[in-house]
Amino acid sequence: MYVLGNLIHALAMVLNIAITVYIWIIIIRALLSWVNPDPYNPIVRFLSAVTDPVLSPIRRRMPYLGGLDISPIIVIVILYFLRLFLVPTLLRVAVDLGVTSFFGL
Repeated sequence: MYVLGNLIHALAMVLNIAITVYIWIIIIRALLSWVNPDPYNPIVRFLSAVTDPVLSPIRRRMPYLGGLDISPIIVIVILYFLRLFLVPTLLRVAVDLGVTSFFGL
């Protein structure tokens, strides 16, 4: 069970980092939308490709707010909830399975 605990602990740490990085990617995408960047820029294309699959379904369900797009805020709130709920839950499961030391925590 100790090995499974370490696996779950590692999964929780990677999930925490991935959620944090994705939140920053969404913030950068939202900030870039204010300055109307070149759509052929590779960085802009990467940001669009990474965030559009998550933001588009929320945009479709949102009512029209006069051109104001609040879908990044909604996604960030959901990601923060996952980070505050899922990561500690996985860490607790890891502790229950025998992990005694947290490297990096």
